[in-house]
Amino acid sequence: MSKTKKWAILGTSFISGVMAEAIQAQGQSTIYGVAGRNTITLAEFAARYHIPHQFTDFDALINDPEVDVVYIALPNHLHHEYIIKAAQAGKAILCEKSLSVDMQKTTASLEAIEQNKVFFLEGLMYLAHPLMQQLSHTLASGKIGEIKSIRGQYCAAISQFVNPASLGALFNLGCYPASLVQLVMQQHFGTEQSQQYHITASTRYGQDGNICESTAIISYRNGVQCHLHTAEDYGLHAGFTILGSLGSIEFGSNPWLPESQGNHFTVRLYEQKEDLVTVTAKGNGFYYQVEAVLNALATEQYIVPRPLAQLADSVDIMKMLTTWHQAALKSCTANHTIKR
Repeated sequence: MSKTKKWAILGTSFISGVMAEAIQAQGQSTIYGVAGRNTITLAEFAARYHIPHQFTDFDALINDPEVDVVYIALPNHLHHEYIIKAAQAGKAILCEKSLSVDMQKTTASLEAIEQNKVFFLEGLMYLAHPLMQQLSHTLASGKIGEIKSIRGQYCAAISQFVNPASLGALFNLGCYPASLVQLVMQQHFGTEQSQQYHITASTRYGQDGNICESTAIISYRNGVQCHLHTAEDYGLHAGFTILGSLGSIEFGSNPWLPESQGNHFTVRLYEQKEDLVTVTAKGNGFYYQVEAVLNALATEQYIVPRPLAQLADSVDIMKMLTTWHQAALKSCTANHTIKR
């Protein structure tokens, strides 16, 4: 019988707390230790979640022989550094989205994971929830026909909480609709067609000098048109709509934060009455993300099933995000040139 897996949590942010609650709620593993720079915050976090070991040295926690899984909840621009360290220590890794902030760091992370043959999962936790399994089943049924257009959005007032080095809204929020577009296009048309697109974008900068709002138009070679929008300095709004040749799918609940109840989307054949699809689950996306990690480790195959993002999918998502980012920067430069 395999031993109970022990987690290490790097960082004491809000999201670290959400994950700690999910690990404890899922109940089949334990939190061994937590690492943080601020000793006061660290002690408070450890006490709140009854974590027995505290570390101010992140490397020491990663390399502790008691640790099985390292959860990286640090700012995006630091992800690659600690992915590499955890991989070299032979640990399984769950890393918060996005995988990094550029393709060079993404490649370095990928190489470390492959060289050390460790488990890795990007923390796009909503993909682990049964809501996304139901979406995949509905699309596969062919009810709405061939996909023609997709619209996705995630806005949330988080600008005061994010680290400026993490490069703004695209990598903090835009990764959600981008990752679901990647899933839908890949599952409907195959990997090759899902990688063939061109992106144009508009942008607005925030007080930290990063992109705080952007709209992307993704034109796929096969004719599918996608519209993505994200903003980090005003109110919460989340949505995702898929238009097919026969009908549409539209989320009524927040697709990026599925819970145990209240999850739903509508399926409507054009000019007909909509059908409401509801999904009730054991917990939220974080709960199922923990379960997915443990299931993968139990099989010793280190593979998560779709709709979860496999490693190659995380790379594709990062390519989309970095291409969007470059298009947004290019748009802003062009606008400044015109004004002069």
